[in-house]
Amino acid sequence: MSPQLEILLIAITVAVACSLPGAFLVLRKMSMMSDSITHTILLGIVLAFFLTHDLSSPFLIAGAALIGLATVWLTETLNRTKLLSEDAAIGIVFPLLFSIAIILIAKYAGSVHLDTDSVLLGELAFAPFNRLIIFGYDIGAKAIYSTMALLLINLVFLIIFFKELKVVTFDPILAAVLGFSPTLLHYSLMFLVSMTTVGAFEAVGSVLVVAFMIGPPVTAYLLTDDLKHMLLLSALIGMVNAILGYYLAVVFDVSISGSMSVMTGLVFFLVFIIAPHRGLISSLRRRSRQKLEFGKKTLLFHLYNHTVTENEKQDTSPHALTAHFHWDKALADKIIGILLKEENIFIEDEVVKITEKGQKQSKMDYESLFAE
Repeated sequence: MSPQLEILLIAITVAVACSLPGAFLVLRKMSMMSDSITHTILLGIVLAFFLTHDLSSPFLIAGAALIGLATVWLTETLNRTKLLSEDAAIGIVFPLLFSIAIILIAKYAGSVHLDTDSVLLGELAFAPFNRLIIFGYDIGAKAIYSTMALLLINLVFLIIFFKELKVVTFDPILAAVLGFSPTLLHYSLMFLVSMTTVGAFEAVGSVLVVAFMIGPPVTAYLLTDDLKHMLLLSALIGMVNAILGYYLAVVFDVSISGSMSVMTGLVFFLVFIIAPHRGLISSLRRRSRQKLEFGKKTLLFHLYNHTVTENEKQDTSPHALTAHFHWDKALADKIIGILLKEENIFIEDEVVKITEKGQKQSKMDYESLFAE
């Protein structure tokens, strides 16, 4: 297998592995927690290294995962006091633990290959150099197997506990009534996030881990409300981002991880603009339609209550209507034009009058608005 193909395979595997638990973080409004965890796990790695003095020890992953859980626990404990919001709690816990790790590295591990740049930025291009040799045979880059193991663990966990995670995510009280333990499932998910983070960041860096963990699920959430579809779309979007980012890096000869992060952001903004139901264009069109509908109903109510009155001419001329509702002339002309076309009003002697059809429509609108 060529190094290029190995890099691409590692990136795709990491993207899918990160996007699966990331979907639940997005739904539980805990996106910033992933950013916090990807930094504070450095303290777990440092502490585990001080105990083992071996950078390849599996205890480094265990230590990082435990500090990830401690990050979640500390943040939520502070938040539960009601004295701090969750983002403020993250703003306290994240710098505290990360800074302790930086100080420990600078003070006691300056000569060890454990620097903050390698943790934060990573370098996917170097991943093929770290080979897995078994019985003298080179079977490929180590990162391929470590990230595939992460993906497998995440898949098995989600398949087994999908129903429980779904209930706990959308209705924790119902989950408790049904006998599930929301706390146990919550910390199990956080352990999965921590393990995925520490397992993936060695190859791609924590910045790309955050991008893959949040970007694809957020993008998928703009396209669907179905949880299963969201998980599948998240994985697919993550794969597309990884592939496009890789070729972007090749074309411009720049950082692979950085290009993938950029592509994740660009794909999100593209979907954010053009998504069929939740996109920006769709939202603007919907608001415009709602504004016209509200204007039509308002004008019909007004005409219904000012027909055949002493001040009818002063109250229902086009100029009076524009001034009364504080509409600009273009909006007033548009609403009046639509109602004329629908035969709900007519204009006589420069007075806007409601038709019989318009009166019926106004009554129906009133009943639908104030019906019990």
